[in-house]
Amino acid sequence: MQASSDIFLGWSPGPALDGVARAFYLRQLWDWKVSWDVEAGTVATITIRAEICGWTLARAHARSGDRVAIAAYLGAGPAFDRAMADFAEPYADRNERDFEAFTRAAKEGRIEAGDATS
Repeated sequence: MQASSDIFLGWSPGPALDGVARAFYLRQLWDWKVSWDVEAGTVATITIRAEICGWTLARAHARSGDRVAIAAYLGAGPAFDRAMADFAEPYADRNERDFEAFTRAAKEGRIEAGDATS
């Protein structure tokens, strides 16, 4: 979901792992994009980054449909905010468990994992 078009987005047909021909959505990454060391962040900087990411994602989603209809559907009350928080907390827990399983599998040699910064 992007607020503006990206010349690096595209699609290509080809065989999937199951041998069935499918269309794949592709993006060429920019090697010169900046990254951010989350572990070096403070609570304040992580909070600011999360707010910026949230606003950016909300803007992209708002452009994907009729923003007035979406706002009317969500309403002015806190129900949507609560529903998102109710979803996000167990989702974050699941991500942590998945990462722990991933890390364990890498340490045990069941999968190969490399440093994403290299």
